[in-house]
Order: sequence, then structure tokens, then C-alpha cells
Amino acid sequence: MGKLKFLETMTINEFKSQKEVKAIEVKQNPHTGKCFFVYGCETGAVSDKFINGEITIPVISQVCSPDTGDMFYMLHQKGEGDCMTLATL
Repeated sequence: MGKLKFLETMTINEFKSQKEVKAIEVKQNPHTGKCFFVYGCETGAVSDKFINGEITIPVISQVCSPDTGDMFYMLHQKGEGDCMTLATL
């Protein structure tokens, strides 16, 4: 699989406001061990770093798979992706 293309990144609160949901639930598939998040009736992917407690500043990005063209949302650590965060103001 090629490297994901990050299209838009937002804070958790910005995402909840944009999607008009009050909560985001992170769940784990008992068969695969993979985590995912639920917002309203929709789901999104969760970085593998979540289960290890490595996500201290969570954000959600809309990403695109270069192999398939599929777009989806992914919860991940701020700064993970194509651009390094230099400052938060």
C-alpha cells in the first residue's frame, strides 16, 4: 500500500462540529484487534499508535489511498502525516 495522502486535518472539536455529532467513540474489533472510531452512523480508521497509548494530541484527517483512490477519515497523532508541526499558536 502506498503512503496515504492527507487532504485536511482538524481538531476533534472541529470534526464533531463539522459532522454535527456530540461524541466520537473509539472501538476495537474483537476479531482483528484493529481500532476504529464511530461518529453518528459513520466510521473512520484509527492509527495503530492509539492502542499503544502513543496518541497524546489526537486529530482527525481526511485521507486518500493512492492505490485505490478511496477517501476516509483517520484519527491519528497531531503531526503524523506529510507535514511536521512546527508550532501550535
